[in-house]
Amino acid sequence: MPHDTPLIATIVGGIGLAFILGTIASRFRIPPLVGYLIAGVLAGPHTPGFVADQSLAPELAEMGVILLMFGVGLHFSLKDLLSVKTIAVPGAVVQITVATAMGAALAWALGWPLGGGLVFGLALSVASTVVLLRALQERRLIDTEKGRIAVGWLIVEDLAMVLALVLLPALAGLMGGSAAGVAGHHAATSGLTLWGVLGLTLLKVVGFVAFMLIVGRRVIPWLLHYVAHTGSRELFRLAVLAIALGVAFGAAKLFGVSLALGAFFAGMILSESELSHRAAEETLPLRDAFAVLFFVSVGMLFDPMSLVRDPLPVLATLLIILIGKSVAAFFIVLAFRHPVPTALAISASLAQIGEFSFILAGLGVSLDLLPEQGRDLILAGAILSILLNPVAFAAISRLRPRLEKNELLASMSHTVPGQVDGPVAAAAAAAAAAAAPEPEEHAITRLSGHTVLVGYGRVGSLVGERLKEAGLPFLVIEDAEKAVFALREANIETIAGNAAKSDILRSANLAAAQRVIIAIPNAFEAGQIVQQAKAANPDVDVIARAHSDAEVDYLANLGADAVIMGEREIARGILERVSLMTSAAEEDDAARGAGAA
Repeated sequence: MPHDTPLIATIVGGIGLAFILGTIASRFRIPPLVGYLIAGVLAGPHTPGFVADQSLAPELAEMGVILLMFGVGLHFSLKDLLSVKTIAVPGAVVQITVATAMGAALAWALGWPLGGGLVFGLALSVASTVVLLRALQERRLIDTEKGRIAVGWLIVEDLAMVLALVLLPALAGLMGGSAAGVAGHHAATSGLTLWGVLGLTLLKVVGFVAFMLIVGRRVIPWLLHYVAHTGSRELFRLAVLAIALGVAFGAAKLFGVSLALGAFFAGMILSESELSHRAAEETLPLRDAFAVLFFVSVGMLFDPMSLVRDPLPVLATLLIILIGKSVAAFFIVLAFRHPVPTALAISASLAQIGEFSFILAGLGVSLDLLPEQGRDLILAGAILSILLNPVAFAAISRLRPRLEKNELLASMSHTVPGQVDGPVAAAAAAAAAAAAPEPEEHAITRLSGHTVLVGYGRVGSLVGERLKEAGLPFLVIEDAEKAVFALREANIETIAGNAAKSDILRSANLAAAQRVIIAIPNAFEAGQIVQQAKAANPDVDVIARAHSDAEVDYLANLGADAVIMGEREIARGILERVSLMTSAAEEDDAARGAGAA
């Protein structure tokens, strides 16, 4: 067997270093992705020691982007996408325009030509697919209105970047690019005019969408159902991966659409099937592994010495990404009359750049539009913005109560009856605000001797119905926006948020609770809840659910009083049914024997 195996070395080195440094980061309460990025820097050519293959790592990372977007599509529907078009389309277009203008202004200050400024600004305007989706998933925002707007915004940005990648080679000559650079790109469209290239690109995108809605909508669900009926989990998993990767690759090769966008549409088409949840579960391990390789590949591109060579341009680039884009997105969302929390979530989500930025930078350099300094600034901005993105979310969480209070005061200033301008109106508004209850996450329930039900999905809703029928006091902790709305409509006390967070659990008044029922399927989060519940009240009864013997042992060791495994309960129910049927048959035999006698 040959010892020169760059693919294996890249995967082993990347994942191994990411695991070690991600674990260290987690130990110090730092987001693991910081460790993944540092692992990439260590595996890159700019630091001594092991150097991973720089051509293979980005391709492996692209697999993570494909699988991640496929997973997001599985939780989306065409209806969800169309429901946010009024904010996502104009919002993304305006934000791209503003960010591009800021980037071009910085390029002009650095003495670059107009073409280089345009490429630089476009690269700073587009958010990273992986970072944005990871941030939304970690905060359980994917299924909320904020998450839907962010994903819709991301789709529009992807479409805009696909258009930019096609048009840049056609426009490079007009913007000062070299003829040699232009000749190497998009030979198929080299004979067309600018309007011809634009028309062909739009035609391809429309053709892809139409193909997926007409053909894909019928073929993909049918194929997955056919494979599911074979009873082979291995074939089902293989079919899901073949659909995700095959549609993404075909979209890129045949229609010129990005791999990520093709995978998203494949997932969205499949979301209409009842097998979508199972498909999401089957792709989860690979999604996580390849998403880690994405962060490693980004780290490999970074030269730490660029911070020493160009400190002020790097700082200016970072400010555009973190502050300029975020502020623009914040006011754009507010202008469309969305609440402050939504505007904050969108602005934090977009405060970074990623994979499309690298592609644009590479294309700009090859077309002699963007100087190599521009590519270095984009890479430095990407690394630093990805590192600081969790900080942006944390800062926005601190700002949100103050901004919401200001929004409340502003609304009251327009609604106080008989209002007059001046100190009297301000005092009235301030008094009303002071009388208003504290934000929900800080309010502690007044219930005692109650049940805390964590999760209101398929299992939790059944438990909740029985608790309600029995007249037992209970409250629900749930983070899905639709479920929270439905619970409150039904007058069931609900705490919105992730129960693994200490402030959310504190609001449930665990010290006075009688029991905690953990109905969520995630054993890791359940374990955190068990530990915190027992720490707050050692006498509280904790009941959790599990899917395997290992999860049962894990939760029991953390202090759960009872752990229910679904498979065992199903087996018990079957055996009880068999026992009843056997007893009934024996009684019939006995009755027939007595009749014959």
